[in-house]
Amino acid sequence: MSEVAATSFTLADAGMERFRRLLERYPTKESVLMPAMWLVQDQEGHIPPAAIDWLVEQLGVSHARVWELISFYTMFRSEPQAEYVLQVCHNISCHIVGAPSIFEHLEKKLGIRKGERTPCGKFALEGAECLGACGMGPMMQLGKHYYENLTPEKVDEILDSLRKGVVPRPDTDRELEGSA
Repeated sequence: MSEVAATSFTLADAGMERFRRLLERYPTKESVLMPAMWLVQDQEGHIPPAAIDWLVEQLGVSHARVWELISFYTMFRSEPQAEYVLQVCHNISCHIVGAPSIFEHLEKKLGIRKGERTPCGKFALEGAECLGACGMGPMMQLGKHYYENLTPEKVDEILDSLRKGVVPRPDTDRELEGSA
């Protein structure tokens, strides 16, 4: 790894402070990897190659380990994404309680199909294999927020809020690790 690559990414001051606190909180540097990936993605919108090099250098993990997490977890991105990536669980539990109708409603409202991005780049619609909320489906993830027990009306409220630039708080306190 070249010296340029190692120094071409850094977290902003607030992110570096959070990173230092994570290092104090977790038992090993490697265990900080996922929360640190959230810090990078929160700042950049995705995890660019220079940030992967930075994570490797800071935490003593391999590039393969970082890529394992990026490629396994649907919430991590290696490429720039739409402003709002709506991931609807399409696993069997959510499917049975209405995920197909939620997809259909979102496709109609956004004018796109699953796997596409709106022409303006504001929304993308994706399926997710399982988001771990089997008893509260159908459900959708937007960044770190879970929206559960979805109905077309709830989806409309979420979209209306996002169109105004406001990410609505989910009606659950459960959010993914790494949130502000």
